[in-house]
Amino acid sequence: MPSITERFVGEPLLNVRRIGHGTLETVDVARARRFYEEVIGLDVIQTSPRSVMIRLNTDHVYAVVETGRPSEMSMMAHNGLDVGSVDEVHEAHRRLSEVQEQWGIKTITEPRHMHGDTSFYFTDPDGNWWEIVAVRDGGYAADFTDDDRDITGLHEFDDEAGIVHFRHTHDPDFRARVGEVLAARDGADRR
Repeated sequence: MPSITERFVGEPLLNVRRIGHGTLETVDVARARRFYEEVIGLDVIQTSPRSVMIRLNTDHVYAVVETGRPSEMSMMAHNGLDVGSVDEVHEAHRRLSEVQEQWGIKTITEPRHMHGDTSFYFTDPDGNWWEIVAVRDGGYAADFTDDDRDITGLHEFDDEAGIVHFRHTHDPDFRARVGEVLAARDGADRR
């Protein structure tokens, strides 16, 4: 059941520097490379006969490894691809829909406005899920610089879990509710 969490204030067990990479599976590394370069526009290098590394505009990379079997990734475990506007979300949807069969894209959802962002999801030819999303400058990482987007410890929302658990502070209505709770707690209007 979704719940509000508390921040850990001790020392972590490990001394990790950063999240550096993730791994995606592919049936065919050559086909995957073409898809990631020609369709999505990612930077690609080949690191072994059965793997490539992909990235775009950050130091975070994914290793794409040929396993010979399609991915069983769930939609919830998707990879986000930020675009600059809602119009760009719709244009990306149109363009991917036009080449869906040609590139073996298994699923493309309809664009929708949800939790304050507009996006749609699709699966690449290997079954890995991707989201095309229009978010504010800095993407979701910007949330780490905005204290009002962190609902850690706001147990006032625990009893609203049935309503709130798929909402984010990207959603203006939910963000307003968070502001009300913070204002009541702090005795000042923080909106």
